[in-house]
Amino acid sequence: MDYLINGMKLVVGLMAFMIVIRLLGKKHLAEMTPYDIIYLIMFGGILEESLYDNKISIWMFLFSLAVWALAIYVIEKLVARYNPLRILLKGEPDQLIEDGKLNLKAFKKNQLEMEQVRTMLRQQGIFSLREVRDMYIEPGGQISINSFAKYKHVTAEHLQLNIEEEEPSVLLIDEGAIKDEVLNAIGKSEQWLLQGIADEGYENVRDLLYCEWSKTEGFFIRSYAESIESKSRKPS
Repeated sequence: MDYLINGMKLVVGLMAFMIVIRLLGKKHLAEMTPYDIIYLIMFGGILEESLYDNKISIWMFLFSLAVWALAIYVIEKLVARYNPLRILLKGEPDQLIEDGKLNLKAFKKNQLEMEQVRTMLRQQGIFSLREVRDMYIEPGGQISINSFAKYKHVTAEHLQLNIEEEEPSVLLIDEGAIKDEVLNAIGKSEQWLLQGIADEGYENVRDLLYCEWSKTEGFFIRSYAESIESKSRKPS
C-alpha cells in the first residue's frame, strides 16, 4: 500500500510541476534566476518529506503542493506587474563594459573573473575583448553584447543587395535511412529523392550519412565515405 501511495505522490508531484511551468510560460524557462532555484528546492523538499514520512497523507501533500503552486503564481504575476518588485526579486541587467571600458564595480558585484568573461564571449563567437563596445549581464546570467561597428558582420542591407529569403531545410536521409514521413510532409516521393541524389552523384541511399533539402538551396549530402572516421581509416 505504501508503494502505491508513494507512486501516486510522485505522479501528482510531476503533474503539479508541469502545470506550474505551463502557467508561468515558456519565456520563464529561459530566464532562470536564484528565486527560481528556491522554487525548485522547495518543491524537492515537499516531495521528499511526503515520500519518506508516512504520516504525511496524500491529501496533506496535495495541500502543500497547492500552496506552493499558488504562491509561485501570485509572486510571478506581481513581479510582472510591478517594476520595483521585479527589480527587488529578479534583479536587473548590469553593464560590465561601457564604450569599451571595463566597469570593475559591476565585475565585483557579479563576482566575475576576466577568464569567465572571455569564455562567455567565445560562446558568442567573439574571441577578443577589443571587439566589444557594450556588454551586459542579464539577471539569469546570460550576456548581451554590442560590438564596435567595424567588427560587426556585414549584412545584405549594408551592401544594398536584394537577396532571396532562404527556406528552412528538411532532413530526408539519416544514417542511410529515408525519412518517409518528411517526404510526405513536403509532398515529394521516394522516386524524386532517388533521382535527386543521383543527380548529385550518389547512387546508394545506404551509403549516405546525411541528406537535407530546401527549396532555395536544393540538396546538401554527405556520405559515410566523406566522414572524418572514414578518412582516418588506414587502407588495408
